[in-house]
Amino acid sequence: MARPKVVMVLANNFEDSEAIDPKNHLESLGAEVVTVGPERGQVQGKKGGTLEVEKSFAEVAPDEFDMLVIPGGGAPENLRIVDEAVDFTRRFVASGKPVGAICHGPQLLISADVLGGRTLTSVNKIRDDIRNAGGNYVDEELVVDDNLITSRTPKDLPRFNEALGKAVGLGTEAAMSGAAAGGQ
Repeated sequence: MARPKVVMVLANNFEDSEAIDPKNHLESLGAEVVTVGPERGQVQGKKGGTLEVEKSFAEVAPDEFDMLVIPGGGAPENLRIVDEAVDFTRRFVASGKPVGAICHGPQLLISADVLGGRTLTSVNKIRDDIRNAGGNYVDEELVVDDNLITSRTPKDLPRFNEALGKAVGLGTEAAMSGAAAGGQ
């Protein structure tokens, strides 16, 4: 199996740990993580961290990637008003490939209109928005509904990260045995 290629969508005001921890975790398992946003350049996290947006939405297509990760914080609110980000997200979810969203990340899924009949979790501040978008909100550490993987807050990152790795065939067991680079 080729090295999994993960797209992480970013904008200013992302929740630092919800972007940096999954990125580092997936890379440690052998995945390539490509950061994408409205434009290339550095973006600032809520707590002072920075990440470099490597490509703009205009430069990528969902079929180039094996998984989409949407960190929380204020970034999803900033991305949901960018038509290219919403369209990319809608097409990615429709592809059936894994989509991970944590905290406020589902805001981008709400704007992409892909939550009808889906069960997910998030930070409780957007639970009504999820319900209004046709989703079934539950207050759980990790929820997997078909290709949708969601968690609530930074305290849920260990389970979220593990689920992301498994979704692209790089489970914790494989990494511990040194087989991560070889795929499943």
